[in-house]
Amino acid sequence: MDTHCIGFPASIDADCRILVLGSMPSVKSLAAQQYYAHPQNRFWPLMALLLTGAAEPPADYGERLHLLLSHHIALWDAIASCERVGSLDTAIHEERGNDFTSFLAAHPAIHTICFNGAKSYQCFRRYNRPLLTRADLTFHQLPSTSPANAKWRLPMLAEVWGEAILGTPPAGKLSSRSTPRRAPRASRG
Repeated sequence: MDTHCIGFPASIDADCRILVLGSMPSVKSLAAQQYYAHPQNRFWPLMALLLTGAAEPPADYGERLHLLLSHHIALWDAIASCERVGSLDTAIHEERGNDFTSFLAAHPAIHTICFNGAKSYQCFRRYNRPLLTRADLTFHQLPSTSPANAKWRLPMLAEVWGEAILGTPPAGKLSSRSTPRRAPRASRG
């Protein structure tokens, strides 16, 4: 069994203002070559709920990435490569972090970084501590959307993720029936 994992390239364009960081794609995601491919991961249903109010995300992976990009949200991982047996973050060792100093220099419009789970934040902090002091960046350590984090149900995730992604606290607890605020559109200029 191959335990060496290599992450994906970032999904980003020049208009992205928010960067969502995972730790390292799961075994299922690596096999599918898609972020958050495990059917029980709540990331894509959460993004669909927050960004469109839909109960289900688009079925097509390209449409899922487009959904994020159309709301100025980039997607990447804190870890470039690691050794891991299985998919749990606790099994990650010998990780090598991605180069966020160069990444942020190449993408200066990014102003908010959201960490999908504790491991993502821990790895980012370990390899990029000076970036945490930048006044032009806002950081949000968020609960993981992984099925391993089952105590956080989708409405609970929507409340805290919505505040970070949408920039304002939700009017109340979000459920799959509520209409969330849309991400603000940045002006071009």
